[in-house]
Amino acid sequence: MQEKIKEIASRVRELRELSDISLEEMADYLQVQAETYQNYENGTEDIPASILFEIAHKLQVDMATLLTGEEPRMNIFTVTREGKGVSVERRKQYKYQNLAEKFIHKKSEFFIVTVEPKPEGIRPGTNSHPGQEFNYVLEGSLKVYIHNNEIILNEGDSIFFDSNYEHAMEALGGKPAKFLAVIM
Repeated sequence: MQEKIKEIASRVRELRELSDISLEEMADYLQVQAETYQNYENGTEDIPASILFEIAHKLQVDMATLLTGEEPRMNIFTVTREGKGVSVERRKQYKYQNLAEKFIHKKSEFFIVTVEPKPEGIRPGTNSHPGQEFNYVLEGSLKVYIHNNEIILNEGDSIFFDSNYEHAMEALGGKPAKFLAVIM
């Protein structure tokens, strides 16, 4: 996984430099400290998917280009067969599978996210990012932490929220949970 993080970081740095965007300008755009952003580009800190989405927007490239190094080509439709989306472990607590990486100029990103259960009493780390997010639970149960709230979601439940607020997901019942995430 560490090698994949370094590959993505290298693509981000190269595209930012080719776009004549300073490190400080990108950090300011993402609303993160310059040091944090520099760690993203050095590959010493994993880039959250939501931040990667915003970087792609600023660089005017598709997020798939950053993830895979290949430019999407599909512009009428794309089909992703079960289990065939590009899988990326963006954070230790989540595994993301991109469902539309081949479609060019998307206005949002679509993922199947798997959350593994944690030992009881250990709360997951939160993150925030510009935009909005929609999550639909496919399997298992989730506890969603968002802006001082804890919401339990079961299969078939969904949540739409302002992702500028700190949020996290936790699998319940000692079993993994899977959900469809749409980041806009």
